[in-house]
Amino acid sequence: MLSKAIIPFIMLFTLSISAQEVVSQKLLKKTESFINAYSAKQQTNSNSKDVDRFLSFFADDFVDEHVKYNVTITSKKEFRKGMIDKLQNKVYYHKVSIDDIMLGKNVAFVKVTIKAKVKPFHMDRIVEHTSSQIMSIEYDEKGLITHLRRHHN
Repeated sequence: MLSKAIIPFIMLFTLSISAQEVVSQKLLKKTESFINAYSAKQQTNSNSKDVDRFLSFFADDFVDEHVKYNVTITSKKEFRKGMIDKLQNKVYYHKVSIDDIMLGKNVAFVKVTIKAKVKPFHMDRIVEHTSSQIMSIEYDEKGLITHLRRHHN
């Protein structure tokens, strides 16, 4: 008799875990797509469509925060302008690789390594670097980014 009472709870628990796995897989795919768009906007052949695709991951009301540099952007117009300006850079290569991802209910923590060689349009020299960054990406119920925190090394 006791086992008949437990079976519905076990089934409900199993269904709950399965639903959580589906949500986690969607969040993982969304996060990987975002990082791909992040990389695509800074390639040798990048254009305004790449910038717009990147921006499509953000909610209209968002915060993009570079913690180390105390820079915060909350305007898509301002964000887009800065990225369009960067399209003038001479990019030799720019590779973003995902080192690790941790997922929460509506957040992803992503560690990436960025390897780049770029001649910024406003400088007379080429900049080559390898750096790591940890991103905290908070999503809303529609799957759009509401808060991006970038922690640079």
